[in-house]
Amino acid sequence: MVKKWYFYTSLTVIIAFLSSGFKPLEIEANQWFLIKNTDGIRYLFPSLQQDDYTNMNIPFTGNLFIGFKEAIGYRESENKYKKINSLGYLGKYQFGNETLKSVGIYDTSLFLRSPKMQERAFVALLSKNKWILQDIIERYDGKVVNGILVTESGILAAAHLGGAGSVKRYFKNNGKKYIKDAYGTSIRSYMEAFGGYDTSLIVANVNAVASLN
Repeated sequence: MVKKWYFYTSLTVIIAFLSSGFKPLEIEANQWFLIKNTDGIRYLFPSLQQDDYTNMNIPFTGNLFIGFKEAIGYRESENKYKKINSLGYLGKYQFGNETLKSVGIYDTSLFLRSPKMQERAFVALLSKNKWILQDIIERYDGKVVNGILVTESGILAAAHLGGAGSVKRYFKNNGKKYIKDAYGTSIRSYMEAFGGYDTSLIVANVNAVASLN
C-alpha cells in the first residue's frame, strides 16, 4: 500500500511539474515598432497610422530604368498597350507611324497586339534619341536651365514627347521657348517630371531598331 501511495504521489508531482511548462508566458508588450518616426533617421514598421503608407499597389522602383519606362507609359496611356488616341498615336508609349518606321516597325496591327514589340520599340527609340542628343546630354546634364535641373532621363523623356529636334530647339533658346505637343504638354514639363532616372544602360545608337524575334 505504501509503495502504491508513493507511486501515485510521485506521478502527481511529475504531471504537475510538466504541466507548468506549458502555461502561457506573460510577455510584456513592447511598443518600439509602433513609435512614429519623428526625426526621419529610422524607418520603423509596421505603423498604426494608415497615412504612413503610400499606395501599396504601385511598386517602388526608385530611380531604376523600369521606373522610368513605367512612368512614361502611365503618362502616355495609363500603360495600356492597345491604346489609340484621338490623333492616331499607338500603344503604351503612344508612337506615331513615322516614329515606328524609324525603329523598323511597319505593321501597326501587329505592334498593337505585341507588348514585347512595344517595349523593344521604346528602348530602340531611346537609343536613337540618345545618339542624336549626345551633345546636348554632355553639355547640360546636371545643370539648371530655366529653373529645371536637367538630367539625361529628362532629356530622353522630352525627346519622346516632342522629338529630338524639339529638344534641340528648347536648349538653343535656353529653355525659354515654350515648345509643346498637340495636346499642350510642354517639353519642359516632361524634362522636369521624368528627370533623375537611371538611363545609363541605354546605348546610344542612331541605327537602333526594334528586334522582332
